[in-house]
Amino acid sequence: MATDAVVLKHGAVGKKDAHTGACCHTGPGYATPLEAMSGPREALIYVTCVYTGTGREKPDYLATVDIDPSSPTYSKVINRLRVPYIGDELHHSGWNACSSCHGDPSADRRFLILPSLVSGRIYVIDTKTNPKAPALHKVVEPEDIVQKTGLAYPHTSHCLASGDIMVSCLGDKDGNAAGNGFLLLDSEFNVKGRWEKPGNTPLFGYDFWYQPRHKTMISSSWGAPAAFTKGFNPQHVSDGLYGRHLHVYSWPGGELRQIMDLGNTGLLPLEIRFLHDPSKHTGFVGCALTSNMVRFFKTQDGSWSHEVAISVKPLKVQNWILPEMPGLITDFLISLDDRFLYFVNWLHGDVRQYNIEDPKNPVLTGQVWVGGLLQKGSPIVAEGEDGKTSQFDVPEIKGKRLRGGPQMIQLSLDGKRLYVTNSLFSTWDLQFYPELVEKGSHMLQLDVNTDKGGLTINPKFFVDFGDEPDGPSLAHEMRYPGGDCTSDIWI
Repeated sequence: MATDAVVLKHGAVGKKDAHTGACCHTGPGYATPLEAMSGPREALIYVTCVYTGTGREKPDYLATVDIDPSSPTYSKVINRLRVPYIGDELHHSGWNACSSCHGDPSADRRFLILPSLVSGRIYVIDTKTNPKAPALHKVVEPEDIVQKTGLAYPHTSHCLASGDIMVSCLGDKDGNAAGNGFLLLDSEFNVKGRWEKPGNTPLFGYDFWYQPRHKTMISSSWGAPAAFTKGFNPQHVSDGLYGRHLHVYSWPGGELRQIMDLGNTGLLPLEIRFLHDPSKHTGFVGCALTSNMVRFFKTQDGSWSHEVAISVKPLKVQNWILPEMPGLITDFLISLDDRFLYFVNWLHGDVRQYNIEDPKNPVLTGQVWVGGLLQKGSPIVAEGEDGKTSQFDVPEIKGKRLRGGPQMIQLSLDGKRLYVTNSLFSTWDLQFYPELVEKGSHMLQLDVNTDKGGLTINPKFFVDFGDEPDGPSLAHEMRYPGGDCTSDIWI
C-alpha cells in the first residue's frame, strides 16, 4: 500500500485524498494546468543517464534521485535501472498516460517510455510497482519498428487521449532525414504504424506538441541523424542537413497543412511548446543555432505565423573555434500558469526566466550563470566592443566547480524549483565540453521567485554523476513520477 500511496501522492488531483490514496473516478494527472500547480511537492525525479559515446562500455540507465529535502538521502541517486544493452543513448522520455487522459478512469500513469536515440530501441519502464526502484516492463526492438514503419532514431514521446503513444523519429535506419516521421504504439506498446498520413512526412524531425482544441500539432526540426550523430559541423548547415522549419499538422488527422520556414533567424528549432491553457493558440520554439525564441500563433484566416520573441546575441570571443559564440538555446519550458518561460544557453552558461504574460513582449526577470565556456578559469574569453575581455562568475556548489553548461531543465508543479542537468548528446558533449565526458554530469536546483521573478542557486542541492559506481555518466532529461509541464498536455 505504501508504494501506491507514493504514486497517488505525485498524481493527486482535487477529488483524490493525496495521503490515503483513496479511490477516485478520474484518470491520471489533473483536470487543468492550474489545478496541477496545487499538487503535492515533488519527492522523486527520474533522470536518463548515458554511457554511450563516453568510451565506457556500460549500459545506459535510469537514475532515481531523491529530491525530498526532509529525506536522509536528499540530493542523492537512490536507484539505478540499467538497461540490458550497450550503445542505446537514452535521451528523452514520456508517459503511457498523462493529463490528456484525465477524463478516462481506466487510464493509469504507470509506464515511462524511454526511446534510445542511437540504437532505435524503446524501453517501457514500470514506475508504479516501486516508484523508487522502477523495473523494465518491455523492450520494443528497433528491427520491429523499422520493418513495420521504416522509422529510426526515436526522440520525443507523448501519450494520446486515445491510449496510444506517439514518438517522433528523426530518420530512417541509415540516418537519412527523408525517412523521418511519427511512430504509433498501442496501449500494450505494440507497433501500430505511422501516425502521419502517407506523403505527409516532415522535412526534418525532432520535437512536437499538440493543441487539440485548435485541431493542430506542430513539429520542429533538428537535422539528419547521419550528420548530428557525428558531432556538429557548421558546413552541414550550409549543406542542408539541418532544419529551420515548423510543420503544422491537422490533429488528429495527420495531414501536413503548412510548413513555416523560420529562415536564418530560426536555425535548428528544437524544443517546441504550446501554452498550457488548451484554449490558447500561441506557443514557442527554441532555435538553438541562432539562439532565438520564436513565437508561433494562429492568424485570423486560420493559418499559422511566427515572429522572433527573444534574441540572445552571440558573443565575440577569443580562443574558440569560431570568432563568435551563440548562446545555443537547447531546452526551454513554460510554467503551468503560462506566466514564465525558462530557457538555457548551453554554451554561454546561463539560465533565464522571462515573464510572458504578454507573449508578444517577454520581459527578462531572472538570470543566473551555472557553467558555460566563458566561466572564470576557462581559456575562452568574451571580448567587448571596447576590446576588453571578460568572463562570467560561476559559483562552486558543495565545493565542486560546475562543468559543462545548463542543458535540460524541469520545473516543479508549483513553479518554485527549477532542476538543471548539463549533457546535450554524447558526441556534442565530447566536442564542446570534453571535461563533461571525462568527469561526468551534475544536476542542480534553482529556487524561483514567482512573485517578482528571479533565480538563485540552491547551495544544498548537488547531484554529481561523476561519482557513479560504473564511472562518470552523462545526465539528460528529468521526469517526476506524477507528470510535469513538459510531459502533460491538456485537451
